[in-house]
Amino acid sequence: MAIIHRTTLTPTKLELLTAWLPGRPWYRGGAGEPRLARAGGFRLDDPAGEVGVEFMVATDTAGPGPVHYLVPLTYRGAPLDGAEHALIGTTEHGVLGTRWVYDGCHDPVLVTELLALFEGRAQAQAQSLTDTPDHEITRSYAGSAPLSPASAAPSVEDDKDASGIAVAPGLTLRLHRVLRPAPDAVADRPEDALGHVSGHWELPDGSRARAVFAVLHD
Repeated sequence: MAIIHRTTLTPTKLELLTAWLPGRPWYRGGAGEPRLARAGGFRLDDPAGEVGVEFMVATDTAGPGPVHYLVPLTYRGAPLDGAEHALIGTTEHGVLGTRWVYDGCHDPVLVTELLALFEGRAQAQAQSLTDTPDHEITRSYAGSAPLSPASAAPSVEDDKDASGIAVAPGLTLRLHRVLRPAPDAVADRPEDALGHVSGHWELPDGSRARAVFAVLHD
């Protein structure tokens, strides 16, 4: 169970993302600095209790219209070997000390627990509350084979909309980096997908939105 500490974080997550996001191929902003606000998301527990796992929705309001990004993050007490390219930055946690913050697509703990969520073996947790399930996160898996844990170094390909992760021969996990609210607030498994995870976030006007966060394709 992940414990949510009410303490300081220097720099903050959003400050780290403000510097990191403009270098991503799926970033929609221009040359200027993004103006980010945390809009929603959820957490997953690391069974070993060592790695923090969060799926954050961050909204950028610097441009003519808001853009909503899904940013999977992991927080570690020591560097992840071989993942220097995925390091977003380090931050000082008021209780836990120095934390290394990674793009979670490259972290085997996050990928393993996300696959467990697809299958229903893991429970999504509230983003900011300890030991509180988030029942608004929906999931499905229609495959017949069990999903194996991630390898030590997930193979990730980014494009202008998403990050694709090879999780098994012929099987790809695709995380939608730019979120678009689903029509009529419905976000179901796409017809061509083996599985899905859908979530919610808050729009700048205070209303709520839902979309598919991740899908599995064969």
